[in-house]
Amino acid sequence: MTARPTILVVDDEPSMRTYMSTLLETHNCRVELADSGTDALTRLHRGVSPDLVLLDVNMPGLDGIETLEEMHRFSPQLKVVMVSCITDTKKVVQAMQLGAQDYLTKPIKQQDLENALRDYVAGEVEQKPALDENAEVVRLSEDMLFICGSAAMRKVRSQAALVATCEIPVLLLGESGTGKEVIATLIHQMSSRANQAFVKVNCAAVPSELLESELFGYETGAFTGAVKSKPGKFELADKGTILLDEIGEMPPALQAKLLHILQDNEFSRLGARSTTKVDVRVIAATNINIQEAMASKKLRPDLYYRLNGLTLRLPPLRERREEIPLLLKQFMAEMSEKFARPAPPISQPLIQACLAYPWPGNLRELQNFVKRYIVLADEDLALAELTGNMESGPSAGAPAEPSKKLKSIVRSVKNGAEAVAIAEALQQTNWKRKQAAALLGISYKALLYKMRQLEIMPPGK
Repeated sequence: MTARPTILVVDDEPSMRTYMSTLLETHNCRVELADSGTDALTRLHRGVSPDLVLLDVNMPGLDGIETLEEMHRFSPQLKVVMVSCITDTKKVVQAMQLGAQDYLTKPIKQQDLENALRDYVAGEVEQKPALDENAEVVRLSEDMLFICGSAAMRKVRSQAALVATCEIPVLLLGESGTGKEVIATLIHQMSSRANQAFVKVNCAAVPSELLESELFGYETGAFTGAVKSKPGKFELADKGTILLDEIGEMPPALQAKLLHILQDNEFSRLGARSTTKVDVRVIAATNINIQEAMASKKLRPDLYYRLNGLTLRLPPLRERREEIPLLLKQFMAEMSEKFARPAPPISQPLIQACLAYPWPGNLRELQNFVKRYIVLADEDLALAELTGNMESGPSAGAPAEPSKKLKSIVRSVKNGAEAVAIAEALQQTNWKRKQAAALLGISYKALLYKMRQLEIMPPGK
């Protein structure tokens, strides 16, 4: 029989202690109650070893922040979830920076408490199915979804909601393709700046010699070809939010100028004698190893500490595999509509192959996989791609000649790539075929032939 987890509840309000104790005991938890930070620390020193601490932020005497610091000095690995009122946002952010796992908002809902137990008391509480009724799908824009159906992403969602209410910089860390731009968009849309501009700059996609003018703008005559002044991205983002993606690729000289903006909210256009004041919320994102980047002087430590108001780490897809069936379903529906093609079935063997595959390219790789599957509608080829067994094919049991099989696979992949490119061009031009042909660099007749060959039809036909 699994041991009962011990939960330490620290709150100065008797009614709150009673309420949480009742809820926790219904989930087979052993509950320790402390009416102050000092009482909680005394219990820890006397040998109480909780699996989780629920710690009130605002208490007389030793408050939640001070108690958290002392707890982590005594037991650095102790899992602590803060309990706060909506008005305690800044203190909760401070607690997260000090190592708190998460936070719950008063009045605490039973479902929120159950989620905390499931997420932070690993293996001790009876687990629900990994992807349950709490899975969340939010449409952020026409081509962007936020999907949350795992403990790891619930934590990211919770932290994003918290930091959205605070005017501090945010640093998003995670592998390429984990959805850093999606989280940045979510933070912006949940913030008080939601009705203002959200400007995105990919520092790796802009040549280093042009990045300064792209960010800060320039005056007439600032350089050869500057025939008229132009505002930069920071001016365009005034009163709103700017996402600096791939911040680790920004040249050190520009990092110094960015640091000045973060400190003083002002900068100078190229060729300008005066400064421009802006009010911009900065979100930075990178997939680099921060410590290595600072050691190699690729990233200025002072810029990192200025950007790191709160760091959100996005887990790779292999650490939230339970979301893959939901992601497949959403991407299939989305791509089927986009390419005006019926969605092929998702069989159990295909789902299992997707769950077993490591997805080094994360969400972006999964999305591109779905694109190819929609276009080719060949489950054997999709399974072969995931398993690395390119000899899989529709004629299993009666193997085809290897050279013919390889040619067939190459032809299928080529046709799939063409179909994706054509469908995207048609969508971009609102299905105006002559414009799409020009965009693709082919003749109008060639486009019509390819559309018939690949069975690409306008939506609704």
